[in-house]
Amino acid sequence: MIIVDRELEKLEVQGRPIRVVMAGSGFMGKGIARQILRYTKGMDLVGIANRNPDRAIGAFREAGEENPVFADSPRSAEESISAGRRVVAQDSSVLCRAGGVDAVIEVTGTVEEASRTVLEALAHGKHVVMMNAELDGTLGPILKTYADKAGLVLTNADGDQPGVILNLYRFVLGIGCRPVLAGNIKGLHDPYRTPETQAGFARKWGQNPRMVTSFADGTKISFEQAVVANATGMAVARRGMLGPSFEIGTPIETASRFFTDKGSGLFGPAGIVDYVVGASPAPGVFILAEQRDEVQRNYLELYKMGPGPYFCFHTPCHLCHFEVPTTVARAVLFQDAAVSCEGPPRVGVAAAAKRDLAAGETLDGPGGFSVYGLAENSPLMKKEGLLPIGLSEGCRLLRPVRKDEILKRKDVAFPEGLLSLRLEREQDERFPIA
Repeated sequence: MIIVDRELEKLEVQGRPIRVVMAGSGFMGKGIARQILRYTKGMDLVGIANRNPDRAIGAFREAGEENPVFADSPRSAEESISAGRRVVAQDSSVLCRAGGVDAVIEVTGTVEEASRTVLEALAHGKHVVMMNAELDGTLGPILKTYADKAGLVLTNADGDQPGVILNLYRFVLGIGCRPVLAGNIKGLHDPYRTPETQAGFARKWGQNPRMVTSFADGTKISFEQAVVANATGMAVARRGMLGPSFEIGTPIETASRFFTDKGSGLFGPAGIVDYVVGASPAPGVFILAEQRDEVQRNYLELYKMGPGPYFCFHTPCHLCHFEVPTTVARAVLFQDAAVSCEGPPRVGVAAAAKRDLAAGETLDGPGGFSVYGLAENSPLMKKEGLLPIGLSEGCRLLRPVRKDEILKRKDVAFPEGLLSLRLEREQDERFPIA
């Protein structure tokens, strides 16, 4: 949104920056901190929470802020922020409850911990930007009801694939086309990757091996496409999506014909989310859209968009942390969500076994050694009692499970006292699925 930069420039001149705090200071969190503190006018990152405060201090220092102070209560955080100091905290609730803060960025990649942060932020009047598809793809619909009740924005982020897809989706709608497929472009998909196989890549780029594993094994894209589906009302064509593979460098305009060649019946009444592997430009996103107006279709063909009635629109990249400040500004200044659940859950992410699992084993959740995620339509998730991978970490298996078998809720014992499990029950009650 180009208008955002002008509004932030006004705040910079007026000396009234948007004040932001962040939960999490890993690879993406450090990038966000650097982007806001060094390059974003009219915005200030005034606090970072991390279970290891030294990591929060490190994120500030890498961005050029040498002397953040530690806060152990909302009052001490608020006093330091008011005095122009930047603060770190071990508990995110310290920053969520502090006054003088406009928005919270959640970037931990967790579900249980992040649920608490989001509820605390909304309860204390802060807009929330989630760079957390795991949370959004598991509990986004119910968390959105809390945001609506509070009159606040809860949104996923520009820069991550769901945000880039939704921006393109809104553009395509705006020019009078009907989106029938919202797609993601991947370079690799191997459901059996583990933190061990991905350790070298993670070291090279300074990333968390579990997060890198989630990218490679398909769990992350399942969460991302679930987020898109829940924002648009779309579905998946089958469990795990179709996900066709192509020779590296195949133009997305060519690869997208895999879907249109199957006929309009593939898309259903609301359209589908899916992905391709190997196409170019990667890691971009694309929208397949139908233009029913023959005159407008002729214009699109003239403008080199290919033959109708289906046209492929794409964005060649997603720039992750660079675009997060834009989402913050959209939320705070315009009450506009980049990506927000609309109504009941449409698609969830089920857990499948990466290997033969023994009774008594404890699952290690997304990006681990035991399970990978598959996108599935929410009515089938509920009908078949499938185990959401976002709630799988710490679950104890009650029976042996074979490799690639889909886990069911009855196969596991959940840990006691999970907020995320309570929120899921609340989500089921709020959005009953026939």
